[in-house]
Amino acid sequence: QVQLVESGGGLVQPGASLRLSCAASGIIFRINAMGWYRQAPGKQRELVASILSGGSTNYADSVKGRFTISRDNAKNTVYLQMNSLKPEDTAVYYCNADIGTIGRTYWGQGTQVTVSS
Repeated sequence: QVQLVESGGGLVQPGASLRLSCAASGIIFRINAMGWYRQAPGKQRELVASILSGGSTNYADSVKGRFTISRDNAKNTVYLQMNSLKPEDTAVYYCNADIGTIGRTYWGQGTQVTVSS
């Protein structure tokens, strides 16, 4: 099956930057869309950013102007550049991909991002 592996999380101070990566491996014929979700303790999982195969992107209002999603189609990899991090950004960040001609959703295991002074 398809595997999504995230990396790049960590503990940083407010105002710092992190770059998350998510690489999809396995037998993949088509990636329709990829995105990043996050879930903080006691809160529902929310969409942070997504990108379609054609390059169209969307962002949660809380991260607009600070986060940038991008992808490398040849490597089946999506990135999330996170700048000006705030304590409210603290969460487990999950990579998501919609894959296949009929569409199937896959999730990564998550990577912890902690923003604290």
